Amino acid sequence: MAPGDVLALHSTLSNWGRWGDDDQLGALNLITPEVTAAAVATVRAGRTVSCARALDTRGAVDNPNPVAHHMIGTATEGGGADYIALAPHGFATSHIDALCHIFHEGKIFNGYPVETVTAHGATRLGIHHLQAGIVTRGVLLDIPALREVDALEPGEPIFPEDLEAAEARAGLRVRAGDALLVRTGRWRWRAEHGAWDAATLAAGLDASCLAWLRDRDVATLGSDGVSDVLPSRVEGVVMPIHTVVIVAMGVHLMDNLDLDALADACAEERRWEFLLTVAPLVIRRGTASPVNPIAVF
Repeated sequence: MAPGDVLALHSTLSNWGRWGDDDQLGALNLITPEVTAAAVATVRAGRTVSCARALDTRGAVDNPNPVAHHMIGTATEGGGADYIALAPHGFATSHIDALCHIFHEGKIFNGYPVETVTAHGATRLGIHHLQAGIVTRGVLLDIPALREVDALEPGEPIFPEDLEAAEARAGLRVRAGDALLVRTGRWRWRAEHGAWDAATLAAGLDASCLAWLRDRDVATLGSDGVSDVLPSRVEGVVMPIHTVVIVAMGVHLMDNLDLDALADACAEERRWEFLLTVAPLVIRRGTASPVNPIAVF
């Protein structure tokens, strides 16, 4: 896509004002009580699967700010206790972005000015607005399985026709209020080939998928990468999926998930839909939270 075409999507795909001038939830408003109840009703086996990576305390080229885990209570102190510090954004920690995370032309989602993100936190669209959690139908579109490979190569793009082919393979259709998870096989590739700079080279969605995502009205989008293909293939626009999906569409993104166990479970259950629960930490005015999404079959 041309840069001008991507920039135009900020208007044509916009959800600004759709849920009111004071909206703090964006596309999560699509998860109505009826949507949640229908998702809960899909549970049959009671099998649960985590979609998160373990918090990584080891530095690497794709983890320059590793989690700090210090023991402040051991046998010496008479009880176990920890101190944990982390920077949730980046390319290592499984996290969900708040809608205040990305700026575009001086605005964040719903037209709030970027000045609402202050040195004391975000006064609009902070992650604490998700304190009731996300409970909806999750759908996994497994692109490596579609292409009959273990993992996509870093930098390999995913197009709308791939998403539709993965839907057909799974026997379902992504619909309004869904949590869409797109697997690239990143962690299997890393296990075989080692760490690389995922900030510059990553498999993910091409910008041409943006209209498809808006048409399907997904409530939240997650990936084992950062959703964007990197490089973006759009000159001058580094992360078009992040920018348009968060700022224009108001869709919370979940980055750096681990979807390998989920893919295995889906294949075993022969179901690529499930109940998905996501419970961000209640970080007042925060721009993100680490998460451990749980799929229930």
